[in-house]
Formats: sequence, structure tokens, C-alpha cells
Amino acid sequence: MHCRRCVKPKRVSPNAFSKITDHGCILADSLPNISQQQLHHTPPTFWLFYLKPKLTVLHLHPLKPTFTRLGSFWLLSGRSAVMAEHMSQSELDYPFKLLEYFNGFRVSKVIFSACELGVFDLLLRSQEPLSAQHVAQELGTSLDGMERLLDALVGIEILEVEKTDGTALYSSTDVANLYLAKGSAKSLHDMIVYQSQTIYPLWNNLVDAVREGKNQNEKTFSLPAEEVFQAIYRSEEDMLKFMGLMNSSWVLDGHDVVTAFNLSGFQNVVDLGGCTGALAREMAKAYPSSTVTVFDLQQVVEVAQKHFSQENDAIVFQSGDFFTGEIPTADLYVLARIIHDWPEEKCLTLLKKIYDMCAPGGGVLLVEAMLFENRRGPIMTQLFSLNMLVQTKGRERPPSEYTHMFNKTGFKNIQVCRTGKSYDAILAIR
Repeated sequence: MHCRRCVKPKRVSPNAFSKITDHGCILADSLPNISQQQLHHTPPTFWLFYLKPKLTVLHLHPLKPTFTRLGSFWLLSGRSAVMAEHMSQSELDYPFKLLEYFNGFRVSKVIFSACELGVFDLLLRSQEPLSAQHVAQELGTSLDGMERLLDALVGIEILEVEKTDGTALYSSTDVANLYLAKGSAKSLHDMIVYQSQTIYPLWNNLVDAVREGKNQNEKTFSLPAEEVFQAIYRSEEDMLKFMGLMNSSWVLDGHDVVTAFNLSGFQNVVDLGGCTGALAREMAKAYPSSTVTVFDLQQVVEVAQKHFSQENDAIVFQSGDFFTGEIPTADLYVLARIIHDWPEEKCLTLLKKIYDMCAPGGGVLLVEAMLFENRRGPIMTQLFSLNMLVQTKGRERPPSEYTHMFNKTGFKNIQVCRTGKSYDAILAIR
């Protein structure tokens, strides 16, 4: 391996990356000649390679050197990741990645529309693949429109297609059956409907949200920007959509966040703003000896018990407003996706109220999507934070900001757990 100018191998540090690319120190077509043993013994510095575009990425042990693509370049790195401001010539010649981003909203709308039309439910019920004509007839759509929609779903690998006697027959993938069909136990259908009918219209006003620094409920729904939950609960139908979104979230992440710490020592648990009770049910499953109560607004409790109650429910519901009224006593309070809705001053008021209710040894399980400390990711949490801008008065935060709020209100023993999923957990003990 050698640089075509330097003749000898050149190891580079991250801060020298720009100099190396300017110098043109490129190891051409070298990867096939590097042994696994050489790679595993490379120290955590960086080698720069120029590789053929279609060369497959070599995946190695995560604590050993790995390859990261930077346009048409590849970085060989150890434990640290490197971000480069270099854009390859191929990306400048034709912006594939930018076009992929530009069209991301179209991909979302393809899935949203198929869910709203009932495509995945129909395919799940069917015992055999269906033609576009059959699907169109069953769902009351045009044949041309449905055929295009189904083909796009095949293109993004949500559906599969096979040809029989010249006719295209469509069927669902396992992922679509599990997460997109409304009848599945792990269905995200309600989350998708909420994204399509509430979040999507709000994001049409993202430019105004950035300019003004406030939510866009007034422009989008003609409701006061100050009354966040008046906008979210603007009708029973919209309340059901939001509650369905929350329910779907805990179908995915509930078990991970309630088992992030051993909470078996807390006998009396109150989930403040627990909505449908989905997270509380996960808590009750994980800790069957604990009593778990969902505390939420009266209208929310009524809708939850009407539409989301389960036979032999191990949880109980109690109505109230945790900002303006009293909260029940508990050993552990759960705040899941609550703090991110509000500015810090209001969060501190709530945390202080909880602290005053806690006996020594009692505490709070806070569940949020947490930013990295440098705020450079995760990208999903950065997008969530923008959503807080367009819809609420809050934001997503890194762990240190939550720790600061806990410390400021009296909590001392604070532990952070990143679950690796959408939502993380912090346990704060008085």
C-alpha cells in the first residue's frame, strides 16, 4: 500500500484529513490486498483509500478498525468516527444523496397513503397475492393510481411482486404485516395516520416556525399557539389519533425503557400523563408486584378507558392535571415524553412538585429521545426536536440538560441509560 506521490504508506490523523485530500495521498485499489490480521492490528488512527464505487463495504468488529464511506472515499478508522467536509467529485457531478433527501417526503407519503387506504390490511387478510385490479376494486380506487402506488411500495421493499400468466400479483413483506397492517399486535398504523394527518401539515410551515421560533398550530389548525394541547386535543377524533400515536410508540419502545433500570423496588408507580396506559402496562408486566396508576386529564382518561382498555387490566386510571392540581403519592413517578413539550421553567416547576411529593429513596423515571451532548445527533432526535418547534413549546435535550434540571430541583442520584432505540431513560432518586 502506498501513496502514488509518496511511494510509502501514509497514516493520517483526523485533523490532517483535509491536507491529505488536497495532497492527493490516495491508496488506489488497495483494500483487496489488506489482510484481516493487518486491519485488526491497525491502531485507532486513520487510513484514506480511494476505492472502486461498487466495492462492498467490509464490516469488521466494532472495536476494531472499520470502514466509513465519504463520497467516493473510504476512511479506515478505529474506535472514533470522523466527519469530513470533503465532497467527492462523483457527488458533485451528480447529487444522488441530495436527491434522495429531497424525495424523502414522497416516500413517506407513499407509506402513509397505503396505510390510510387499507392496502396492508387487505394484503394481510388475503391468503394469496393479489392483482392491482383486485386491490383497486376492494378499496375503491382507480386501477391506474393503485398500480403505481403498489409498484412504488415494491420499489421501497415494503411489498413483493411476482408475475403469474403475465399478471403482477402483490403481497406484503413480513415487516409490512407486522408493523403496517392495522390488525397486527405491533401495528404502527395509528402512528402513521397521526404523522400523515397532523405532523405533515404542521411541517408545511417549518420555515415560519424557524423564522418565528414558535409552533405553527395557529397557521395550521387556526388554534392559539399558547394552547398546545388544545390543538392536539382539538376534537375527539384528533385526540384518538394522538393517543394512537402514543400507544404505538410504547408498543415499540415500552419494554426497553421500563427495563433500562431495575425498578422492582418501587411498589407504587404513577405514570404522569400516561395517556392510553400502554407504557404503564409494560411497567406492570415487567414488575407484577408493583401497583401502576395512569394519571392524566379527565377527557384523556375517559377516552383511554373507552377505546384502549384491556381485559384483566393490571393498571388503574386516575384523572387530574399535574400542572395545576395535586398529584398522587408514589414511590416512582414516570414522565414519558412530557418534559420535551415544555420550556425549562415549566419543567422545573413540575419536577419541584414531584420532588416535594417524593419520600427519600423515591424518584422519577424520565423517558425522552436524547440528543448527544454535542447536539450532532442522533438525526432522528434532531428531527424530533424540530417537531417540538412546529407543534409545542419544547425541545429535545441532551442528558446534561435533564441532569441539570433534576439537580436544580433537589434530585441527586441520577443515572442515564441509552437504549439504542428511539427513546432513552434517566432515573433520578431523591
